[in-house]
Amino acid sequence: MTDRILVINPNSTQAVTDNISAALDGLRFAGGPRIDCATLAEGPPGVESQRDADGVIGPLCKLIEREPAAAYVIACFSDPGLYSAREITASPVFGIAQSGFATALTVGERFGVISILSKSVPRHLRYVASLGLTARLAGDKAIEMGVVELQEEDKVMQRMTEVGKQLKRDDGADVLVLGCAGMARYRADLQDRLGVPVIDPTQAAAGQALTALSIARSRTAPAHAAE
Repeated sequence: MTDRILVINPNSTQAVTDNISAALDGLRFAGGPRIDCATLAEGPPGVESQRDADGVIGPLCKLIEREPAAAYVIACFSDPGLYSAREITASPVFGIAQSGFATALTVGERFGVISILSKSVPRHLRYVASLGLTARLAGDKAIEMGVVELQEEDKVMQRMTEVGKQLKRDDGADVLVLGCAGMARYRADLQDRLGVPVIDPTQAAAGQALTALSIARSRTAPAHAAE
């Protein structure tokens, strides 16, 4: 088994993959698992609808089958193909939405989600409900910008700041989760602006993958004799 974590961007926009990879630099360290990021060439430019999410499942699973890794991260907030992927590999597979929610609940009582488009919100709400987390969701609001538009830095930061303030003020969110992997590079600045924890779900998922691999290593390491 290759000692690496493979982070898969299910859309075909390489700039999104590059931003994801840059956001994960802090989790790369000497002696640790390699963290590679891959772009799903067969995916749409952005996963922005249920149809988009459903359509990437087949190609995503084929990529996992041909790319061995110790752990996988599906870097799309819809967690497309998460359960299918877990059926075809013995390695752990992490969805960034699940990981983002779990991390948010360790630092706050009610989390808010900053989404890309309003049409994404119903899909997120269905997923939150399926995980039994509706009572902990403060709100989900969109910046009304698609995945490709996330390269427009000034406009994106302005809209994310506005939406984040609404989630804090109007909905009572005390922690925010970025609702798209393509938002990764804005996390730190947004957190500084808003004064509440902001979770990049891809960082959260990769961190959980690192923890899982560390635990697996500790189980196979020889036990030290008691002194």
